[in-house]
Amino acid sequence: MKRQKRWLLKVMGCLVLTGAGVALTAAVKVDRGFTPFDKEYYLTDEQVAFIRPGFNVQVSDPDIAADGTVSVRFALRDAGGLPLDINGVYTPGPVRISFVLAYIPANGDHYVAYTQSRQVSPITGESAWQASADTGGTLEEIEIGTYRYTFKTKLPADYDRNATHAVGFFAERDLSEFELGAPMADGVVKFVPTGAPVRKIRELTTDEACGRCHDFLRVHGRRHSVELCVLCHYDGVVDPDTRNSVDMRVMIHKIHAGEQLPSVQAGTPYQIIGYRQSVLDFSEVRFPQDLRYCDTCHVGDAAQHDAWLLKPTRAACGSCHDNVDFVSGKNHAGGPAISDRFCGNCHFPEGELEFDASVRGAHTVPAESEQLEGISIEILEVSNVGPGQAPVVLFRMTNKNGDPIDPAGLSFFNLVVAGPTTDYTFTSSEAARASVSAGAPGEYVYSFQTTLPEDAEGTFVVGAEAYRNVTLNPGTTKEFSFRETAENPFVYVAVTDPEPVPRRQIVSDEKCEACHRNLALHGTIRHNADGYCQVCHTPTADDSATRPIDMYPARSIDLRFMVHRIHMGEELTRDYTIVGRGGMSANFNHVLYPSDRRACEMCHLEETYNVPVAGVVPVTDENEFFSPIPPNSAACLGCHDTVEAAAHAFTNLTPFGEGCGACHAAARRFAVAKVHAR
Repeated sequence: MKRQKRWLLKVMGCLVLTGAGVALTAAVKVDRGFTPFDKEYYLTDEQVAFIRPGFNVQVSDPDIAADGTVSVRFALRDAGGLPLDINGVYTPGPVRISFVLAYIPANGDHYVAYTQSRQVSPITGESAWQASADTGGTLEEIEIGTYRYTFKTKLPADYDRNATHAVGFFAERDLSEFELGAPMADGVVKFVPTGAPVRKIRELTTDEACGRCHDFLRVHGRRHSVELCVLCHYDGVVDPDTRNSVDMRVMIHKIHAGEQLPSVQAGTPYQIIGYRQSVLDFSEVRFPQDLRYCDTCHVGDAAQHDAWLLKPTRAACGSCHDNVDFVSGKNHAGGPAISDRFCGNCHFPEGELEFDASVRGAHTVPAESEQLEGISIEILEVSNVGPGQAPVVLFRMTNKNGDPIDPAGLSFFNLVVAGPTTDYTFTSSEAARASVSAGAPGEYVYSFQTTLPEDAEGTFVVGAEAYRNVTLNPGTTKEFSFRETAENPFVYVAVTDPEPVPRRQIVSDEKCEACHRNLALHGTIRHNADGYCQVCHTPTADDSATRPIDMYPARSIDLRFMVHRIHMGEELTRDYTIVGRGGMSANFNHVLYPSDRRACEMCHLEETYNVPVAGVVPVTDENEFFSPIPPNSAACLGCHDTVEAAAHAFTNLTPFGEGCGACHAAARRFAVAKVHAR
């Protein structure tokens, strides 16, 4: 009876607020803002009209009274912009909201929180002041959906009225009874008490930069935006359990450096002990690109994106280089450094030479060195590509200035042919450094020794890979050897097709490099995940050529299967180890994927994750519960590696093929996007 009364109140509240349910439906439907990977996307019109999904918070009108009392006005809205009841009585889903109050001192550039609490470690008995949400404040309802919060924390009598102040908020709406979780909202309102314009801010990165790897980053349950994070994570704030700094510029660098930290490599784990004594160990974190790419996070649209370049500090630099003791001068070429004032004397923004002591020089990624001449390969023509024939390739090879490069002068140069593009079952790679000049500068001809299969049909692909060993900074104390590689060009050639038919494309370099940036594998000689990797990582390919006999059976290296397994990493329930060249074992069970694995479009092009996929070859892997694994099942079982998932896939095999599409096709009840919806 109580539940019925509550629901009745909620329904009546909807009618009171909207006047008519039809009007509400229309308002929300027009502007839902949800994707197929959001559960809200699949709500019926009736459910939308009642639940009113979505959650937005608008904070405004910060006010400081004469006695230092601070208050703010805030509004709660659904996706359609209509008001929400904070108590969840008149509209579904009660709202929990918290506030932080901070300022930037006149002589500083970091926030300091007024709202603080003292944390005591049950491990060490030590305590530390940390920024926290205000507690004990008062809430006033102006009208349904609009409220005023008055802080319990008061500003000191001598607070700086000319300083930048900030009210941060984080909130969540509890829609768990509708299986919609707790949508959240957060943000920061900046102001100067005198009413003057805000001139001093703290913005070294952006939410968009974080989102390239992390999708929707959600920390501490209800916190998302970087501008909120810096209100609490500032200089001097520490974890009392480990005494590790939780200053943003220190903690974030150390988290992303993870296993590459000198301290971690020396045997000391990097840990932060958080809420309710949860141990957060970042010692196995591996940044998915070169750590020297500072501008991956410090992006150009952040107001202070170049602070890493222009204002080196002991805190920021010492967070990655954490074997440096600035007090004693240990591992610091400049000796002791007791302040940041003189860091720029040695670590000036940019020097005259790459790889010098300047900030940019010390963070130069060799692959982007201006000293590299460049290797550019362009496949101009492929002939003799009929069944049973040996392809002949005409190509051009030049440096970045357009000058010819002789293939014989390279350390490595191979041409690859594979097919058919429906799904590769034939691949051949041949050393092509002995290519013959075609007469024109930089143009050469290579004739494959391998012939195409007698039954070859459809479309094949021809690609290239090359590198040469070079010396950078020759004749200096910073001299070192480096492998300069070429991008992997490839062209499609018709064998029996009237016109070349490209292989289906389900990922792109752009999506891969959002996280991995300049992705280069196998000794940095292989690039182009949108078309070249698939040439070797075929459904029938495995690591049998390199896997020791005592580790048999061999593992599949089919791209769709392998990449799903790699990115599942720590969530795998079974071992996934591949043995590469030289017997090097690569175990991926510890990989920490930085996003929600259900967000398929982080990697996939739009709707390319849908089933069924026609004309694709099964995957062979005798380590799995059954083999060969039909093509649609192979993609799914790449992530879902349990016996239950395998049994589900197996029981849906028919004499006519896989039955996945009956339930999981795009328009079906259990469409791929829908079952991955969050």
